[in-house]
Amino acid sequence: MKKAILATKVGMTQIFNENGVLVPVTVLQAGPCYVTQIKTVENDGYSAVQVGFMDKKERIVTKDKSGKKEIAHRNGVGKAMKGHFEKAGVSCKRFVREFKFDNADEYELGKEIKADIFEAGDKIDATAISKGKGFQGAIKRLGQHRGPMQHGSKFHRHQGSNGACSSPSRVFKGKGMPGHMGCVKVTIQNLEVVRVDAEKNLLLVKGAVPGSKKALVTIKETVKA
Repeated sequence: MKKAILATKVGMTQIFNENGVLVPVTVLQAGPCYVTQIKTVENDGYSAVQVGFMDKKERIVTKDKSGKKEIAHRNGVGKAMKGHFEKAGVSCKRFVREFKFDNADEYELGKEIKADIFEAGDKIDATAISKGKGFQGAIKRLGQHRGPMQHGSKFHRHQGSNGACSSPSRVFKGKGMPGHMGCVKVTIQNLEVVRVDAEKNLLLVKGAVPGSKKALVTIKETVKA
């Protein structure tokens, strides 16, 4: 992987391409991201680039290792986040993620990564947390068929039989049933970048991208060439 960036979802719209064809697109505010740490094989056992995205108020960032404000360990970053960002020479960031770039040794602390690393026609993978749908039935959650809708029917949107009578006298593991839907990590592969606005750091991606508005989206070059 050579190209990746963090973005937030702005929303969906539609544009006309060069041939006059209407194209539905998702607008992403991609970057700017800043390199906050460079992982090396000698020090960390693997090679990667850690980047930060979106400014965060300095007063709510942990300052020392006393643990007065407990935060989750993410990507190898401990509790002293303020010192971590000061060492990199960047302002405090809200989101911190790692990318295993093939050319990780070419990056420097504090380097800016903007939307112009992508160009129109590039294929990308978009990862985000999907919208939460709450508790849903088997028809909406899993696409199962409904029952007869006639007046004498005893079930309409029930999922039907769950077992196999007296043998095996149980419900198999993995049986699709009603339950919590959404709010999971989803990756849409092989999306196309339609347009790039380098001045405003905007990416216009063809089709839908998972997540609600303002959601964090991870953009990587696709694994499906």
